[in-house]
Amino acid sequence: LMDMKTRQSKLLTDAEQLDPGSLAIHPTGRGFLQFDGTRLIETPFAAGKVREIYRLPAGVEKLPGVYYNDDGQNAAFVVKKAGRYQLQVLHLQRGTPTTLIESPAEIRDPLPRPRHNSLVFSSDGAIWMIDTDGRHHRRLQLAEGDTPQVRWSAGGRALQYLNRPLDLKKPTSLREFVPESGEDTRIADTTNFVRFQANADSSAFVGVSGSKASPYLLLLVRSGKRELALAEHRSSNPAIVNPLFAPNSQFAVFGSDRHGKPAIYSIAMEKLVSETDGT
Repeated sequence: LMDMKTRQSKLLTDAEQLDPGSLAIHPTGRGFLQFDGTRLIETPFAAGKVREIYRLPAGVEKLPGVYYNDDGQNAAFVVKKAGRYQLQVLHLQRGTPTTLIESPAEIRDPLPRPRHNSLVFSSDGAIWMIDTDGRHHRRLQLAEGDTPQVRWSAGGRALQYLNRPLDLKKPTSLREFVPESGEDTRIADTTNFVRFQANADSSAFVGVSGSKASPYLLLLVRSGKRELALAEHRSSNPAIVNPLFAPNSQFAVFGSDRHGKPAIYSIAMEKLVSETDGT
């Protein structure tokens, strides 16, 4: 755990088989969640008992990553059993999983929709949406081309995503899709974004360029639809840069191995982006 004021870190766990993609601070702020091998456990920040929430049954393999809804009630992840993929939602208090869908095709990246009882996931080269009770399973009609990343806007009104056209001469764009209306709009073209993150009100986006010649971390302001280079991330793998806005939009953090080993960097934004609600 890092204190952002002092930049001091302290060890929280000595998990033997940690899934880094399962780490999350519990919405109550009292502790954090993680998968250690076959077990999903909750660990308090202060002294207290570690609670095992769930244990995978024998013969079941979990794919990397766990995605939690905003109220901390459920977790979504994908498991593989007997060559088939299952999208599961786990009730964190009861520790009981529900299989929403099973498929021979790989299922990836389930993403719960904030303030809604639904989630999206990737499978068969498309983005799908399903309610947490298993109903209304449908393919989302996003722009034609590859979809390297999706994320929900704050409150879950719209799905924001990167679109890489089939025509490689066209730029990767940042787009927004509203499930209820089917409205799909282009926010802006990007300089080959491979990852992005929006601030709290989606007025600005920080993105990672996948260009080897220009390995930049970029700021995209929505109103002007123009990019500003913030820094060279110079990471050996742009996908691990994974930028994040602070809740108040006044700085961003990102990862890089630019100095020979993985590290976390921060960059000030107070002169570039208006402050949003948050601490």
